[in-house]
Amino acid sequence: MKNDLFSLGPLTIHSYGLMIALGFLLCVVMGMYRAKKLGLNAEAILDIALLGIAAGFAGAKLLYVAVEFPAFLQNPARVLGSEGFVVYGGIIAGVCSAIVYCHVKKLVFLDYFDLAAPSIALAQGFGRIGCFLAGCCYGRETELWFGVVFPPNPFAPAGVKLLPTQLFSSAGDFVLASVLLWFAKRARHRGDVGALYMLLYGVGRFVLEFFRWDERGSVGALSTSQAISLVIVAGAFLLFWRNRTRAEARV
Repeated sequence: MKNDLFSLGPLTIHSYGLMIALGFLLCVVMGMYRAKKLGLNAEAILDIALLGIAAGFAGAKLLYVAVEFPAFLQNPARVLGSEGFVVYGGIIAGVCSAIVYCHVKKLVFLDYFDLAAPSIALAQGFGRIGCFLAGCCYGRETELWFGVVFPPNPFAPAGVKLLPTQLFSSAGDFVLASVLLWFAKRARHRGDVGALYMLLYGVGRFVLEFFRWDERGSVGALSTSQAISLVIVAGAFLLFWRNRTRAEARV
């Protein structure tokens, strides 16, 4: 649980950033490898990934600002300059950027969504390890044996045993990536792999939110991420229905 790993002159290498970079690299490598096997454009995967990472960071920060808007009004520089991000904002912005790219390049978005879904889950798994090392996205106080006590840091309260929800999320993301790779060989309709990613990630995130203890904003009785999860899950069912309907119409 150490965010500052080492320094190279004025540059400090953070474990959070290192895990994000590692996840991104593996995401691209897996995506390009599978693209070649499936007869898709491997170079497009790199373009989508680079565009997605830029849009993703912007979207994750914008949603964080929205969640922390009162604090943003009081001190914009602190909120904009902090390491705070909301993953859902990054996912939504990244997907939107991929849709635009595929439209411009005249590629079928669902083909690349299906291809990228396992890689996205893999990258998220490494990102959550980074969250654990940085001390953000922490869980509720616990007396269970697997609780974690964080050292003094800007995020998690120190000296209190907390649920390591970051590692729960990371393990779930790695399992999700494996399930999607398995399902990709058996999916009957274009877009079903992407829809399954939306469904399983949305359900998992909704449940995990009950064990989080950091401030994440709220929509009524739900956290902001839980409200978004419900929309994502509904979108998954809608996409499954659309995929089947279009496939039946072509028969």
